[in-house]
Amino acid sequence: MQSVARMRFEVHEKALCESSNVGSGTRIGAFSHVRPGAVVGQSCVIGDQTFVSDDVVIGDHVRIGSGVHLSDGVRIESEVSVGANVVFSADTPPDAGKLLVTRVGRGATLGSNATLLPGVSVGQNARVGAGAVVMADVPMNAIVTGNPARISGYVGGELVAAEAARPTDDKVSATRVKGVTLHRMRMFQDLRGSLSAGEFERDVPFPAQRYFLVYDVPSEEVRGAHAHRRCEQFLVCIRGSCSVIVDDGHERQDIHLASPAVGVYLPPMTWSTQHRYSADAILLVFASHFYDAGDYIREYERFLSLIRRSDEPAARSPQESAEDPECLDA
Repeated sequence: MQSVARMRFEVHEKALCESSNVGSGTRIGAFSHVRPGAVVGQSCVIGDQTFVSDDVVIGDHVRIGSGVHLSDGVRIESEVSVGANVVFSADTPPDAGKLLVTRVGRGATLGSNATLLPGVSVGQNARVGAGAVVMADVPMNAIVTGNPARISGYVGGELVAAEAARPTDDKVSATRVKGVTLHRMRMFQDLRGSLSAGEFERDVPFPAQRYFLVYDVPSEEVRGAHAHRRCEQFLVCIRGSCSVIVDDGHERQDIHLASPAVGVYLPPMTWSTQHRYSADAILLVFASHFYDAGDYIREYERFLSLIRRSDEPAARSPQESAEDPECLDA
């Protein structure tokens, strides 16, 4: 491939780059067109026959395959991979009133021939399968496939099947995720039916202050996607099945629950997401604290930041820590 050096980036002799806001080390392939208002980061690769519209922002180290159409409003964070012929749709609804921004989070991957509708967001490290049509937001670390795209799994979440999740030899067994444990609940069966029972502070390892039920969840939807600063939770799928992603900021595991004889204990500072609900699923959750909106951590980056701070050696005095509302011990 012959290329012409233009400032600190390279543009193929048969490409048209009208933008001067392109980072060093970036290469633009043949027959591609980058409009004047586009912003492209450093060390990116833009394949052949790709169109980048004016109101597009691309981060650093992004790889974009051939034949991709990037319409106005697209925001791509760093280290994203976009496969060949991916389309970021420009068909903004007439009643939208303004340009819809489509976001792709850091480290995400979009498979070849995928289509993203205007205004959707793809979370960090998510994976969009080849040919998928993304019509709704994709949670971080989620794997979505199909038309319309549905969650089929989570990146890095080793699946523990319901049978494996039920401890047999020990009443309580550990998982890879710090503090998260699987509990075998007592279960009795005879001709009259089945009964599963548990006692607080014996089987459920804390005194519960409240409970809630999650049910009638469409299979494509996710619940949770947050952590708690103080609250402990204990989850039992009392009907049907669902999967629980647990994440301590270092390890992640996908636990599939399909029996009322199995419970999952979540300590504070565990990021949890529930997904893959069966149509008849009922998830029972016991909580150690009354509802407190301030106890929730809803941004994953904030969660990771707090985890990193808790992992660091103590660098502040007890008085400084107590005065910091963001300190885990506050």
